[in-house]
This record gives sequence, structure tokens and C-alpha cells, in this order.
Amino acid sequence: MSTREAHEAHKRLIRRYYEELWNRWRLELAEALLAPDVRFRGSLAVEVEGVEGFKRYVRLVQTAFPDFHNTVEELVAEADRVVARLTYRGTHRGPLFGIAPTGRAVSYAGMALFRIAGGRIASGFVVGDTGRLLREIGAVGGQERG
Repeated sequence: MSTREAHEAHKRLIRRYYEELWNRWRLELAEALLAPDVRFRGSLAVEVEGVEGFKRYVRLVQTAFPDFHNTVEELVAEADRVVARLTYRGTHRGPLFGIAPTGRAVSYAGMALFRIAGGRIASGFVVGDTGRLLREIGAVGGQERG
């Protein structure tokens, strides 16, 4: 496989990860998309290891934002890494770190760095604009839009 083909395969993996696993809540795909010993830090600053730890994190997000949706704005691949620029959207319908559901819609930006090994995600490090998220659900400061 050429370098270009490998980069495209890595991008397809990340698109599938977001479109199917996250946006459709298809957790049964975790074993196919993630390495068994995956290390993951999510946009809510939660760090987990292994596929089961990852699934617990996804369920945490799903409970807080049942309609959570990831929009991939841009993907860049280099060697065994893929960087994604993302927009996260959802409605705060469940508890989040002790914050009661507000029913407020949120939209915040994020970036993710993935390492791919053996055709699966071996690690993911995600940073989200949690300051904006917390303002939008009314947990801190004033609600911000714009």
C-alpha cells in the first residue's frame, strides 16, 4: 500500500469512527475500530484505557447528550497519525459531572489526534472547548453564543 493509500485508509477509519460509532451510537463496532489496549482522552478531559473503558466514556457522553453529534470539519493524515478538526453538538438531557440536565443545546469546537496501528485506533487525544460547553449549559458564567 502506498503512503497516500495508507493516509486515505486512516482517514476512512476516523470518519467511520465518528459517523458510525459516535453519531449512531454503534458501540458494537468498538472492537473492530479500536486496538484492545487503546488509550483515549476524550473532549470532556476523561482518560480511559482499553475498549471497555472507552465504551464507558461513550455512555457517559450519551447519557448527558443523547443527540450528541460529531461533525468532521477537516482531516489531516501523516504517517500513522490523523488529526481531526471537529464541531460537537447536542442537547444537555442527562447529568454531566454532577450538573443536572438543563435542556440547553450546545455547540463547541474540538481537535483530536489519533495514532493508528494495525488498521485500528491505538490512541486518541481529544481537546474540546469545554469552557464554551460549560457556559452554554449555564454551569459557569453567562451563556455564550457566536
